[in-house]
Amino acid sequence: MITNSRLAYQSHDHQRCINAAVSQAEVLCKSRNARLTPIRRDVLKVIWQSHQPLGAYAIAEKLNESTERRILAPTVYRAIEFLTELGLIHRIASLNAYMGCPFPGSEHSDFFMICRKCGGAAECSAEGINSVIADIARRANFQLESQSLEISGLCSQCQEPERQEPEPQEPERQESERQ
Repeated sequence: MITNSRLAYQSHDHQRCINAAVSQAEVLCKSRNARLTPIRRDVLKVIWQSHQPLGAYAIAEKLNESTERRILAPTVYRAIEFLTELGLIHRIASLNAYMGCPFPGSEHSDFFMICRKCGGAAECSAEGINSVIADIARRANFQLESQSLEISGLCSQCQEPERQEPEPQEPERQESERQ
């Protein structure tokens, strides 16, 4: 199984994630004779600023915070389409949002573990799950083209036991009230 769950749910230096993602994108673009334009690079950087999936409008807002020119959603959607086609990012359908792929350029299928409390998401791939899905598709005479499985729950950081409020105590009565 391959996963980035250890990093996704831990506090860490996201600049390392950003640098690695941009470096991988440059290599992948060069090998496919594709162009990593400044806007595509900036969208990729914003997506990798955290491990929480972001929607196109949130990406546009973040880009507009750091630039003098106004970047509109259609521009972001075009960059997202390019990055998705190259396998540099993934769409999380249930959130209509996008997250960076930690394994670009490698053959893998995805399942995503999404924390319902902090919003963090980790990408995983496991051959066992792939085999089960392929077997079910084959039995149903269904031609499998792609798969994406989203699992919601609590990450290790958010699994702290729920703090229970102490039961209210009866106020102590003064001696004169007890008689």
